[in-house]
Amino acid sequence: MENTYTPKQIEGKIQQHWAKDKVFKAVIDDNKEKFYCLSMFPYPSGRLHMGHVRNYTIGDVISRFQRMNGKNVMQPMGWDAFGLPAENAAIKNKVAPAGWTVENIDYMRNQLQQLGFAVDWDRELTTCEPEYYRWEQWFFTRLVEKGMAYKKKSAVNWCPNDQTVLANEQVHDGCCWRCDAKVERKEITQWFIKITDYAEELLEELDNLDGWPESVRTMQRNWIGRSKGIEMSFAVEGQFSETMPNIDVYTTRPDTVMGVSYVAVAAAHPLAKQASLNNSALAEFIEQCKVMTTSEADMATMEKKGVDTGVSAIHPLTGKSVPVFAANFVLMDYGTGAVMSVPAHDQRDFEFAHKYGIKIIQSIKPANDDIEIDLSKAAFTEKGVCVNSGDSFKELDGLDFDAAFDVISAKLESLGKGNVQVNYRLRDWGVSRQRYWGAPIPMVNLENGEQVAAKEFPVRLPTDVIMDGINSPIKGNAEFENIMFDGKPAKRDTDTFDTFMESSWYYARYCSPQYDEGMVDPVEANYWLPVDQYIGGIEHATMHLLYFRFFHKLLRDEGLVQGNEPCKRLLTQGMVLAESFYRQNEGGSKDYFGQDAVEMVKDEKGKVISATLKETGEKLELGGMIKMSKSKNNGVDPQAIIDLYGADTARLYTMFAAPPEQSLEWREDGVSGMSRFLQRLWRSVTEFVEKGEITAIDVKSLNKAQKALRFKTHETIKSVTIAYGEKYAYNTAIASVMELLNAVNKFKGNDTQDLAVIKESLESAILMLSPVVPHITHELWELLSDNNTAVVDTPWPSVDESALKQDSLLYIVQVNGKLRAKIEVDAQASKDQIQELAFADENVKSFIEGKDIKKVIVVPNKLVNIVAV
Repeated sequence: MENTYTPKQIEGKIQQHWAKDKVFKAVIDDNKEKFYCLSMFPYPSGRLHMGHVRNYTIGDVISRFQRMNGKNVMQPMGWDAFGLPAENAAIKNKVAPAGWTVENIDYMRNQLQQLGFAVDWDRELTTCEPEYYRWEQWFFTRLVEKGMAYKKKSAVNWCPNDQTVLANEQVHDGCCWRCDAKVERKEITQWFIKITDYAEELLEELDNLDGWPESVRTMQRNWIGRSKGIEMSFAVEGQFSETMPNIDVYTTRPDTVMGVSYVAVAAAHPLAKQASLNNSALAEFIEQCKVMTTSEADMATMEKKGVDTGVSAIHPLTGKSVPVFAANFVLMDYGTGAVMSVPAHDQRDFEFAHKYGIKIIQSIKPANDDIEIDLSKAAFTEKGVCVNSGDSFKELDGLDFDAAFDVISAKLESLGKGNVQVNYRLRDWGVSRQRYWGAPIPMVNLENGEQVAAKEFPVRLPTDVIMDGINSPIKGNAEFENIMFDGKPAKRDTDTFDTFMESSWYYARYCSPQYDEGMVDPVEANYWLPVDQYIGGIEHATMHLLYFRFFHKLLRDEGLVQGNEPCKRLLTQGMVLAESFYRQNEGGSKDYFGQDAVEMVKDEKGKVISATLKETGEKLELGGMIKMSKSKNNGVDPQAIIDLYGADTARLYTMFAAPPEQSLEWREDGVSGMSRFLQRLWRSVTEFVEKGEITAIDVKSLNKAQKALRFKTHETIKSVTIAYGEKYAYNTAIASVMELLNAVNKFKGNDTQDLAVIKESLESAILMLSPVVPHITHELWELLSDNNTAVVDTPWPSVDESALKQDSLLYIVQVNGKLRAKIEVDAQASKDQIQELAFADENVKSFIEGKDIKKVIVVPNKLVNIVAV
């Protein structure tokens, strides 16, 4: 029997067994509780990165643990295959995206299989296949038919590099989330889905998602952005009053209304457009705003600019005229496209007023008279009490926010100039994209200008195309675009869906990926859904995870699925970090170097303190632990780790190095340490097996040492079960099993009962490690276990509560908080007996002799603390 663990000889053999026997094939079994475990599917970029390995290992550990606990587990895998990276790679490599994508999928599938994930590969799906997106297209036409999808001209976020529209969620700090190009504002006609119709439900249901991290729920609450306020009308004065009698504004701070000194409208507001016909400065400003970003984050930091429209509006309560400015911080697509501006109580309005010489009117003061404010330096933005309300509205003075809200809303409603409304920050989901590599939008343009839904699905995306890097190969493509519809010439829509469409319903399609009679097989969907455990990055909180929830509600209302939410529990894993090294160049640019090109000097704790380039000896700058990325050249190839150490080592390190929700710092010495641990585990078991047949445990005949090892074994089973099943604390679970194995290795004894308790400990350790390191435990279980059941089909070890009942307990004895003795006490001893034994200890006596005992504290099962002065 080999005393050295050789992963290459073992892992491939076991993976072939799993594949051949379809060990992880999931089928409906009404006699078992189902468990659907899903990790966010990968984009087929070409190779796995360590983030993938960590994400899918977490899901696999959960799946295997639940299987061992008797659940009917489904863990599927697929490919989020549409999107810009494939298109950009195709342009760079002068190939069609379809072929590039298929090759990448084949390579990455092999990598996933090498990692030993318990996946039902019969459920594999790929979103760029017509068999998948045909149902997405069909469903979209149903949304159009129900009025849930519509087309309109809208100001959008435009990526000039990728030549496509971006959702607000895809704009990060004013830049494209994929390529970092500066985002522009552009008006374009596109398709939207009415997510706003579900805003209230999406918000309310968050309270029921108690299995989701509070951070994600908070981010979604903020993104949906429910607010209660008042919509009020400012009458337009002068020549434009006939065509536009009122400017409607919405505010959540009606208590400040008496401080309004101007109204700001969007550059695209109809009033601004009308006024620009005779105002060249305004016309020029409107043109400048057309290329401005619509990102809220970007707008918050940009310089506030505006132009006086020359139009005045009448304050709805005072009757006074206020100027109307076109401003770059107001967007036509947000609210009414106009805001009432209160410079004294809004910092943005304050800065704008100072810039353009607009008066500042205080209408709120601090509720605490001891607080001083200086409105010449900054706006007072906190809620307080109303002041300076004027002779016509004196009853407002002295009211706090809530009272003022009620009085003002009642007054405006009585005048017919306003009413209370609930608004949302959330906007309808723009799903049109002007790129090629996506699912074609299944709409047809008739010669009479009417737009109708396609009747046959899929509307296939041509895959034999040439990418020129400028235009989508389906735009102006007569073969794709020109069709006959009801016997008449027509043209297909040449936009494609936002790829978040595909990832919003894939979880449901996994239930029946080969089903060809509908979007989902109702029997399979009703059995497997909702997802019991979902795993992915927190960066998806306001994009994928919001659309994911929304789409489930759409599917529910179409009668395709049941329940209100797509998944019960969500785990958001942290990033994988690695050391980074760079050379600072003139002009500010940096050249990054991978660890294989760098000579590192570390301190006694393993921290890198200096680095030089191996080739030249040049000293490099330390970039610290940062997210692994190609641009920083600090990525670690999982394939290299698998080839050198084996899949189990890679899996073990990703689970042991940090709790799953925290960032993991990749350290090569930590990986090699995990490899050494598995070698020790292998030797411990193989050497034990050589001892021959082991008798069963005779609980009644066990001596003190044997009972102690049994106690350690079952104490570990208890803590590890909780760590796996309730806390996601896999790192502490692994540490607990390591402690158990250390106890086994320290255990001295070789009689039949010694060997029996050792075997129980080793078997328990193997079972508890098997979700993390399934290959080595599969092999060791075959060597050690007396039955013919594979470890993956063996039940999770159960706790023997009788083994946790100890004959004696170890107590720590402290005098004035300092350790003075350790005493062994009968487990049934009373408090008085424990105190008596503590006082009887010779060392304790020396520290309390001649002193006054003020207090004795006995902590059950732990310690005795004596306070003596």
